[in-house]
Amino acid sequence: MTNATLTNHKKLLAWIDEIKELTTPDDIYIADGSKEEYQNMLNLMVEGGTAQWLAEDKKPNSVLIFSDPADVARVEDRTFICCEKEENAGPTNNWKDPKEMKDILMPLFKGCMKGRTMYVIPFSMGPVGSPIAHIGVEITDSPYVVANMHLMTRVGKPVLDVLGEDGEYVPCVHTVGAPLAEGEKSAAWPCNAENKYITHFPETNEIWSFGSGYGGNALLGKKCFALRIASTMAKREGWMAEHMLILKLTSPEGVEKYVAAAFPSACGKTNLAMMNPTIPGWKVECVGDDIAWMKFKEDGRLYAINPEAGFFGVAPGTNYHSNPNAMESLKANSIFTNVALTDDGDVWWEDIDGDVPAHLIDWNGNDWTPDGGKKAAHPNARFTAPAAQCPVIAPNWADPEGVPIDAILFGGRRATTQPLALEASNWEHGTFLGAAMASEKTAAAAGGLGELRFDPMAMLPFIGYNMADYWGHWLEMGDKGGDNMPKVFYVNWFRKDEEGKWLWPGFGENSRVLKWVVERCDGKADAVDSPIGKLPTKEAMDLAGLDMSDKDWDSLMKVDASEWLDVAGKIEEYFAKFGDKLPARLTKQLEALKARLEAAK
Repeated sequence: MTNATLTNHKKLLAWIDEIKELTTPDDIYIADGSKEEYQNMLNLMVEGGTAQWLAEDKKPNSVLIFSDPADVARVEDRTFICCEKEENAGPTNNWKDPKEMKDILMPLFKGCMKGRTMYVIPFSMGPVGSPIAHIGVEITDSPYVVANMHLMTRVGKPVLDVLGEDGEYVPCVHTVGAPLAEGEKSAAWPCNAENKYITHFPETNEIWSFGSGYGGNALLGKKCFALRIASTMAKREGWMAEHMLILKLTSPEGVEKYVAAAFPSACGKTNLAMMNPTIPGWKVECVGDDIAWMKFKEDGRLYAINPEAGFFGVAPGTNYHSNPNAMESLKANSIFTNVALTDDGDVWWEDIDGDVPAHLIDWNGNDWTPDGGKKAAHPNARFTAPAAQCPVIAPNWADPEGVPIDAILFGGRRATTQPLALEASNWEHGTFLGAAMASEKTAAAAGGLGELRFDPMAMLPFIGYNMADYWGHWLEMGDKGGDNMPKVFYVNWFRKDEEGKWLWPGFGENSRVLKWVVERCDGKADAVDSPIGKLPTKEAMDLAGLDMSDKDWDSLMKVDASEWLDVAGKIEEYFAKFGDKLPARLTKQLEALKARLEAAK
């Protein structure tokens, strides 16, 4: 076993042996986390035809990879929560009995790494040694996974040092599911398109992933550990694992506040995390763009870490207008998957800055021209980049003690009904707002324009147990934290007027809403009561320099009781899915909302 001397952890070594016996690799390698190791993985992928170097004068030390067209995204229909009772997985998850799932998986895993190297990756989710962090060990047969885990987590010897001889870790097993016969050459992107399983065993904290080499299906620290397994650990242990960005906001007077925010996909989460504010003197810095782990400290407040060390971002749509700081983050030392290749050795995707090139190599490896009618980059094409390269990364983003959270934002994409901003009256009301969080489907989505898709706390695909029990956990955390809990707000950048024009300019102007949020936390900004929550007055929102008419402001903030009663009916239908597991306090919140709306009609 290569590098076996890195650890004396008997349980870990025994588990490695057990997986070796099951999967029969040709070699074993324990990752030490060194820069040389990362470079070796890139070289290995280039030599094997998986990756190609980008031009050194365009994207230094960066590679481009094209996946198999059958392996391009998370596969929610092949993602399972395996626990003893189906009701503990809840109606929003795919459930499987743990024994039944192991009976399916074990024959698939038997001999699955033949002809390949088995890599053992000790990794820390969060700064190594942080009281909020947790350790995992991923076994994989994919150099792509090793390289990405180097960027996305803290890997190697420092993690094993913290683990010691008997520390706790989450065991994660991954394979591309493509064993090699004697002398057989590996595919450039090996996978097993017919047999994908991304499985979680919350009662034993295990993750087993078979058949996919892509993204969160294979980088098991990301959604599998950081949200699905961590959410169940958090419920048991009294903390929170949330699908939230974390940003640091500093006022002109030097007052620092920390905001966490949960938005469904396509609602501007990464853009907000790295925003360049338009209000003079205010500064936004990024602590994390995707996941927040929060624990109580001695002062009774919630402190959060970003458990990741990198960004795994969607490339299409990212440009110097939508997110200049993301563009700066990926200028070097990055891994690009399923974007297009320019003739001068750079990357390209739809909506990137500049003119559309006359010729590209598309994500399928074929010649591409603008008149061909196909997209050059896959819609889910990704970049993996170190967070430390972000120009607005907060200096304390990797503080092991975490940062104190002052406010939590929820938000969705709503063309009508939902005002620009509102504040919850208390934590229980805030939990209700998060539980009822929804976005309108785009015109292309099944069901058509305007139909609401509920995505509570942006956790719908990522919760590791029954969503109703998760809401109960939120309420219990509020009971425990009392007045020390963060204030909760709901925002909507996407409201339109009757002509379909955006009422709010968005992007950097969203700093105006953040300013109101933190001023509300300090009791310095006004708000007026409405049936759905406390709304900012026009005077309380810093609109200096914006061409915002009274008519547009009124449209942006309008709360129509009849529209909202219709929404309340949809919330009631959604909540009914959870039966008697739904916390009674949320039912009470819904009834109180309906009563306030009836009174306002």
